[in-house]
Amino acid sequence: MVMWWLTGVVTLVALLGTYVTWTASRVERLHARAADAEAALIGKLNMRAKAALLLADTEAPRLGRHAEAVRVAGHASLDSLPEERESAENDLTRILRDLPVAPDDPAMEGIRRANRRTAVAKQVHTDVVRDAQSIRDGLVVRVFRLTRHLRRPRFFNIDEPL
Repeated sequence: MVMWWLTGVVTLVALLGTYVTWTASRVERLHARAADAEAALIGKLNMRAKAALLLADTEAPRLGRHAEAVRVAGHASLDSLPEERESAENDLTRILRDLPVAPDDPAMEGIRRANRRTAVAKQVHTDVVRDAQSIRDGLVVRVFRLTRHLRRPRFFNIDEPL
């Protein structure tokens, strides 16, 4: 009888260990995906800022006083510190919305393309961060402290581009 009981305990410990190991692996994969999604989003935001700077340079006569505002916002976006990035991106979005050029104007093609890519990257980032934060709240993850060495991913709260 003792042998069956011991076999059951060993089996239970092996199953629990397997589950915890699988969960730890999943937590690390989701956090790595969140970091990759953040890097991709930053890359798309940089592309959008560069497209805005190009627009300001090529269409300066049509933009008038708005060209300088676009230049300042574009450089602020590219040069901002990570904790200031959301604010800089929101300023750039607001300035691009206020331009005296119609959104369907051919000169705005680079901005439209960059905005579409930014919107997709933002959605992917939001989804991955939501999943990573959700798994952090799980009982097994908290009990075994599987996230103690991982930085908590955070949402990137910016206005939707044009």
